[in-house]
Amino acid sequence: MSSQSLLWTQDVLLFSTMNECHYDKRMDFFYNRSNTDTADEWTGTKLLIVLCVGTFFCLFIFFSNSLVIAAVIKNRKFHFPFYYLLANLAAADFFAGIAYVYLMFNTGPVSKTLTVNRWFLRQGLLDTSLTASLTNLLVIAVERHMSIMRMRIHSNLTKKRVILLILLVWAIAIFMGAVPTLGWNCLCNISTCSSLAPIYSRSYLIFWTVSNLMAFFIMVVVYLRIYMYVKRKTNVLSSHTSGSISRRRAPMKLMKTVMTVLGAFVVCWTPGLVVLLLDGLNCTQCGVQHVKRWFLLLALLNSVMNPIIYSYKDEDMYSTMKKMICFWQESNPERQPSRIPSTILSRSDTGSQCMEDSISQGTVCNKSSS
Repeated sequence: MSSQSLLWTQDVLLFSTMNECHYDKRMDFFYNRSNTDTADEWTGTKLLIVLCVGTFFCLFIFFSNSLVIAAVIKNRKFHFPFYYLLANLAAADFFAGIAYVYLMFNTGPVSKTLTVNRWFLRQGLLDTSLTASLTNLLVIAVERHMSIMRMRIHSNLTKKRVILLILLVWAIAIFMGAVPTLGWNCLCNISTCSSLAPIYSRSYLIFWTVSNLMAFFIMVVVYLRIYMYVKRKTNVLSSHTSGSISRRRAPMKLMKTVMTVLGAFVVCWTPGLVVLLLDGLNCTQCGVQHVKRWFLLLALLNSVMNPIIYSYKDEDMYSTMKKMICFWQESNPERQPSRIPSTILSRSDTGSQCMEDSISQGTVCNKSSS
């Protein structure tokens, strides 16, 4: 056989190998091709630390987010669109805890023994939890825009529409988590496989990270615009309206709660998304393998922080959650708020209602209306 024929035969074999589908391979095949032994490195103290910290975080996530959901169900003051969406965000955090538990039992040296389908399930759960949180924050942004631009505490969304929005959030999240399984992967073209996600194609990582980062940017811009609007209107009304200062500033406090949740989400998830983007761009000198698990723990920390933010920013939420833990408080009289007052105003609060009406009608309340 001539040398030219031999080279042609080798090219054909290489081409057929590159385009061969590898659905029946175990993950060690793909990890070995990614030229990394990270899965073997995390077998000692590092893996133990990650598992211990992850276990503590997951237990706290399950407990605290269950309290948030139960508080919204139990307290009638929370039966408004914003708090239904807040409870759905807590449900997304609870789901993230489930995803991390599954990850902990399928990481380290176990990673290489997984089948392709189990690995897809592992990553799909994580992707679904992130998408659910992100999409829910986008829906909350819409709800806040509908209400805050009119200086009202809550929007006029009906329960039926809120339920439909929540179902839409989870439909989008499940679909995005299943996209790689549905075909956008590198099992039939392993030359395009990424390093951090050995059976995800680099093009999918670029699409996924860029779309999430753009969503972050859009939400930050929207919330900053609403924040500046509310601050300006509140300052204008503060010199004309009567009633307590805390009640006049209630919309601003609710906006601060939402912006704190969004800020924590962006801070906790952006480093991991940037690392995935660098991997998608095939940056071989960026050392992405050495930081991926620490950034994953940082993302997990976000689901820990949210219930703390809710309870710290809202007195009624804090009180309701505390009563569910300490049943003996049920017999005690209502304590005076020593923390930030609740952002919920009762329907009989004429001072607050007057403020809302003055914004929508372009009038100013007088002292007799307080």
